Amino acid sequence: MDRRDFLVGLGAGAGVVAAASPAPAEADRSERRPAASIPLRKGHLALKLGCQSGPADDDHFAFLARYGVTDVSARAKTSDGRLFSTVDELLDLRRLAEKHRLNLRILEPAFLASSHIDREPHPAIMLADSPERDRDIEAFQTLIRNCASAGIPCIKYNMSILGVLRTGQVRARGDAVFSEWDATKGAPDKPLTRAGAVSEDAFWERITYFLDRVVPVANEHKIRIACHPHDPGTPPEGYQGVHRVLGTIDGLKRFVSLRESRYHGLNFCQGTVSENLPKPAEQIFDVIRWFGARGKIFNVHFRNIVGGRGHFREAFPDEGDVDLYRALLTYHDVGYDGMLMPDHVPIVPGKPEAALQSFAFAYGHIRGLMQAAEHYLSA
Repeated sequence: MDRRDFLVGLGAGAGVVAAASPAPAEADRSERRPAASIPLRKGHLALKLGCQSGPADDDHFAFLARYGVTDVSARAKTSDGRLFSTVDELLDLRRLAEKHRLNLRILEPAFLASSHIDREPHPAIMLADSPERDRDIEAFQTLIRNCASAGIPCIKYNMSILGVLRTGQVRARGDAVFSEWDATKGAPDKPLTRAGAVSEDAFWERITYFLDRVVPVANEHKIRIACHPHDPGTPPEGYQGVHRVLGTIDGLKRFVSLRESRYHGLNFCQGTVSENLPKPAEQIFDVIRWFGARGKIFNVHFRNIVGGRGHFREAFPDEGDVDLYRALLTYHDVGYDGMLMPDHVPIVPGKPEAALQSFAFAYGHIRGLMQAAEHYLSA
């Protein structure tokens, strides 16, 4: 499931909320280490309030600017069935953003989304289907070159076969609805996808084949390429025959080490990484430090969950298990200066306009945390 389609799908199916098992227990906040006790690098907070929600048009960009967003990730229009945007198309997108005083920091390509392989119109790279995958990789290489010409410094992408996996929906506070993953309710015996059985070795071959051909181009043109982790991790024996190698912290460490480059890193979804930790309320900060200290965090999906690996539900940013203020200070401390953006905001059954309200709430929450951090760091 594509992450954009995921939000739409929640809205379409929210009339019936699954009678899920009780949500995972919330972490004991009394055990959290006070943020003020963390030794930190002083200095100006360079983090930016960002967003990746669409569409990329005047109305939506005005909405983003209205609520304090300063930097964006967006998708450019393409024509003629091309998988890459031309320089002119990219410049049009950049000018539209700048019209609303937004900085276009990341481009979302027209393929390599977080979609399920059976619904993906351009699956060749993840199916290892040559010569089509070489054609699609060439399109990605062209997109890198065009982004360099248009002054867009980063491209985000996914290496997905199963998309976003969830087992149900749960009600949160008020009438808000969030999605849930409970591995005990998953169905690993579901029919195989058109990808068939994909072992760890086969998945790594497909990833390596891609990186071998795009990282040198990224290096040449100084464009970052940011990959999203698998959401969520699945049992070691796989799910629907697929081993999700980017669904563990060790897998992500291997990924960023495959082809060492300052331009090869992660679209670091804090929610997804938390989903792949047994105790994210305790462990996420060390993970941020490991990847951040190596310069491998290119963007942050700044969201929260209740629970951990194997059983979690999504959450409002202020009610999840992870201390987001401490996380923000940790990003600062490792020198990360990119975007913090909301992701997977709640929906309300029968009220599609609530998604924009949820985004606005998340912007305000992140902006408040950033202002509090500014005061703390300048004290």
